Amino acid sequence: MPIANATQFARSKGDPKIQHSGPSSLTGPDKLARALGWFSIGLGITELVAPGALARTLGLNGKEGLLRAYGARELASAVPTLSVDKSVGLASRLAGDALDLATLATALHRGNPKRANAAIATALVVGVTLLDFVALADVQAAHRRKPGSDRDYSDRSGLPRGPEASRGLARQDFEIPPDFKAEPTVVEALAERPD
Repeated sequence: MPIANATQFARSKGDPKIQHSGPSSLTGPDKLARALGWFSIGLGITELVAPGALARTLGLNGKEGLLRAYGARELASAVPTLSVDKSVGLASRLAGDALDLATLATALHRGNPKRANAAIATALVVGVTLLDFVALADVQAAHRRKPGSDRDYSDRSGLPRGPEASRGLARQDFEIPPDFKAEPTVVEALAERPD
C-alpha cells in the first residue's frame, strides 16, 4: 500500500485527500542512519528486557547489569541518530561499538563454552561498526557546507509585512483591564519597608 493511501486513515471526513506523495528529501546516508537508529532501538530493547538470555548465549554470565546498561546506551544513541543530529548519534554508536567489542573480547577465551556464539556476535558487531563508520562519514559529507558559504538571512525579518508595518499592531488591540493595579517593584517594596 503506497504511503499516500496509508495516510488517508488518519484524516477526518472533510480533509482533502492526498493524491500522491513527492520524493523523499532524505539522502542515502540519511536513510542508512535512520536504519541504524531503528537497529539501536531493537538492540537496546533486547538488552534491557533479556540481558540474562544474552549473557547465557554469549558466555557472559554475571554481566547482566552491564548488558542492561548497554541497552540504555543503545536507546540513548538511537534518539539523535533518528533526529537531525545524526552525526552525534552515529558517533555515540561508534563509541558504543568499541565498548561492545571490548566486552565481547572477554568472552573469546578458550574456557568459554559459548565461545563460538561470542565469535559470531563479534563478527556482527565489527560489521555494524563498519556501517556506523560509513554512515557517519557519509552523513557529515552530505550535510557539510563549504567554507565561506554561511547561510545569509539578512533579507529576512520574521515579519511577513515587514517591521515598519508590524510596529504597534499589538497595541491597537490591547486594552488595560479596569481593575489593573500596578504592583510595586521589588526595589520599591523594599524601600517602603520599615527596618
